[in-house]
Amino acid sequence: MIHFLHIVWAIFFIIISIVVVYGIIPTVVMRPLFFRGAKPSGDAKEQICLTFDDGPSAMYTNRLLDLLKKYHVHATFFVVGERASEHSELLKRMTADGHLIGIHHYRHLSNWFLTPTGTRKQCNMAADAVEAITGVRPVYYRPPWGHINLFLPLEAHSFRIVLWSAILGDWRKKLGKERLKRRIYRHLRDGALICLHDDGENPGADNDAPENTIAALADIFEETAGRYQFVTIDELFQNRQSVKFSINI
Repeated sequence: MIHFLHIVWAIFFIIISIVVVYGIIPTVVMRPLFFRGAKPSGDAKEQICLTFDDGPSAMYTNRLLDLLKKYHVHATFFVVGERASEHSELLKRMTADGHLIGIHHYRHLSNWFLTPTGTRKQCNMAADAVEAITGVRPVYYRPPWGHINLFLPLEAHSFRIVLWSAILGDWRKKLGKERLKRRIYRHLRDGALICLHDDGENPGADNDAPENTIAALADIFEETAGRYQFVTIDELFQNRQSVKFSINI
């Protein structure tokens, strides 16, 4: 029995060591390379980039698109490939409304638990799904949960990896609309690249959390009308030098 337990602990230690070396250490070391925003432009109107991960969602994405259209806001959506295929009409609307589409993976899987080939396959399948619907192949890629593995820069070399300047925990329903509003307001500055979510069906997220996100943004758009220009990642980086940001919640 003791010998069996030693074997079990040895296997457990090996697995944990592999995850640490293959996933956790590369994430800690490489993440600063991909925390992006843009240097202030000096223009009269501050430019903010809102990004939305994990969709499209049959329940929330159309409502979010209605809100963005009402206030003439352009955003960037990092979509999950299989959900894009299931809700192709939402991707067509994103494109028609002037939004930019990037990719997560085909399924919402962590790079810590994907082989190098698996990472490449997930990226390409997601990009293929988006291209089949919109006719445009995505350029930007955001790894799910911001997880990076040892070979990600090589396997995803055909995409531009972009994380965020602020990620605000809006996948938790208990955060509430008012606390989320305060967090968003703290990061509304020229060149900011803010990560939010239009779907709550992934592990660790609350299904109804996007209610807070939509409600908080509705208030913010109304309260700041005309002060900010909300743009896509392409528009934010155009004629600007992208810069690194540390995570700040």
